[in-house]
This record gives sequence, C-alpha cells and structure tokens, in this order.
Amino acid sequence: MKGCLVCVFVFLVASRAFFEEVGAAGECGKTPIRSAATSLSPCLSSARNVRAKVPPTCCTKVGALISTAPKCLCAVLLSPLAKQAGINPAIAITIPKRCKIRNRRAGKKCGRYVVP
Repeated sequence: MKGCLVCVFVFLVASRAFFEEVGAAGECGKTPIRSAATSLSPCLSSARNVRAKVPPTCCTKVGALISTAPKCLCAVLLSPLAKQAGINPAIAITIPKRCKIRNRRAGKKCGRYVVP
C-alpha cells in the first residue's frame, strides 16, 4: 500500500510539472522563453556592447516582443540563457531606447535594472 502511495505521489508531481511546462503562460505568454531568446539573436552584439550599432532586424524583433508581451524582454534578459550567451543585462536593457521604440517600459524595473 505504501509503495502504491509513493507511485501516485511521484506521478502527480511529474504530471504537474509537465502540465505547467506545456500550458504555462509566463512572462512570454505561451512562447517558451528559449524561443523568445532565440528570436532576439540579431541583438547579440548590441546586448554585449553599448557602442555596437543595433541592427534594424533586432529593433523589429524587440519592438514586436514589447508590443505582444512587454515583460518577456526582461525575462529573457535575466534568464540563464542570456547569461550563457554573454549578454550584459545592463547593456541589453538599453536596446529599446537605442532603437527609439516609443512604447518601451521606460522607468520600469527589470530585476535590479531600470529601463531607460
């Protein structure tokens, strides 16, 4: 009987994790954060160097992300994926301003950073 309860408990925990992963609507909506991060690959050099010119494709991707899921950009910039890619969040958070995106979350916090 005890073994059966353990099996049921393990099943419930595993299925909960599966359903949270599949159906979760986090900061990026239903888009997995890895996909959101990958879509911002044109921004890599600009996210590492504040003096690097921001490519128009990066601005387009960032603008689209901000208009569909405003908190997603912050979630991506603070994710372990961004850290692994060598992205500096303090620099990356300036990309919307450098792109002259008007509807950016200016003055809002992104972790310990404030969006310019």
